Amino acid sequence: MTNALRTAEILLPKPGLDLSKWAVVACDQFTAQPEYWDRAEALVGGAPSALRLILPEIWLAQSDARVPAIHAAMRAYLDGGLLVPAVKDGFALVERTTPSGVRPGLVVALDLDEYDFNPGSRSLIRATEGTVLSRVPPRARVRAGASVELPHVMMLIDDPGMTVIEPLMARREALRPLYDFELMLGGGRLRGWAVEGADTGRVSAALDALNAKADGLLYAVGDGNHSLAAAKQCWLDIRESLTPAQREDHPARFALVELVNLNCPALAFEPIHRLLTGVDPAAVIGEYRAYLQENSADEGAGDDLIAFGGDGEWRFKSERHPLARLQAFLDGYLSRHPEAAIDYIHGADALRSLVGSRPDAMGFMPRALGKGELFDAIRRGGPLPRKTFSMGEAPEKRYYMEARRIV
Repeated sequence: MTNALRTAEILLPKPGLDLSKWAVVACDQFTAQPEYWDRAEALVGGAPSALRLILPEIWLAQSDARVPAIHAAMRAYLDGGLLVPAVKDGFALVERTTPSGVRPGLVVALDLDEYDFNPGSRSLIRATEGTVLSRVPPRARVRAGASVELPHVMMLIDDPGMTVIEPLMARREALRPLYDFELMLGGGRLRGWAVEGADTGRVSAALDALNAKADGLLYAVGDGNHSLAAAKQCWLDIRESLTPAQREDHPARFALVELVNLNCPALAFEPIHRLLTGVDPAAVIGEYRAYLQENSADEGAGDDLIAFGGDGEWRFKSERHPLARLQAFLDGYLSRHPEAAIDYIHGADALRSLVGSRPDAMGFMPRALGKGELFDAIRRGGPLPRKTFSMGEAPEKRYYMEARRIV
């Protein structure tokens, strides 16, 4: 039985570089806030930075111009000795401190042959949310010509016994330190240690034991699924041109990720709400009630889903998490009503403010997904609807730090 785990040569900025300018937040954050990325640009200036090695999604429309510059910067950082081996053959233990608490993680390489994001997948590594196929090619263009990868993927393991990452955290001060610094723009503090030698075997053994109880699902992609899907697509493009022997250890077959325990108290699941505009709220609710009755899903009033708009507020009960049913309805509604539009909003206060600002708007607030529901829901029904949950606020997302050669 495989656990898909590999040790890796992990690269870090050479000693002496300003790490607070090097590490930047995941590319898929602050996509509607150009001022955030402008501030990051101003802070970095001409210093070496991961900002030069990634494509923030806010600049996706400029990808034709930016991607060649990204690839050139990767080569220059390698050739100029700005990215150097920090862990020869192992993992990196990380400790992230944010307003939600201290979040341990373990940066490892995983086998992309064990990952399948398609609905109905029974693979060891699966997506938690639906993959939007149109979002994969732009990310694949970045990786296809890249000499290194920098991960923002947070890979969840369901380890209630705290057997994989937490034993390393308990003895972290005995490990070789890698870095300790404050992240830019409110990202908190990041510390790291090398995990080498016998410790890598202990991690693998712990994952083997967890896998024996995992019912086929050991890893679930919490953040960064589209970047991981791009890595998978690039590997498939390369794979068919290789002999079976060449496939075994080709660097593109593996992807660097950060393992995070689903049961970590500092890992918060936040609901993502739906905002409809260009609608009559009462009419939408009428159609939604009819949809529930047609699908024998009207479970009465409750607090699992709250909808509001205009002068009305409506509450619904749901035995299971309500979002799959709601999203199916909304997808159908939007296809029938081209005048309507949808947006995805973090925070109940923000949603109520937006709905209150215009009479043709309404909001849907599903309850938060319980962390204990996640793995069972994926095993039972495959990936959840897109934008089901967010793991913490934007500044708490993974920052790019470690790197690995992929050619």
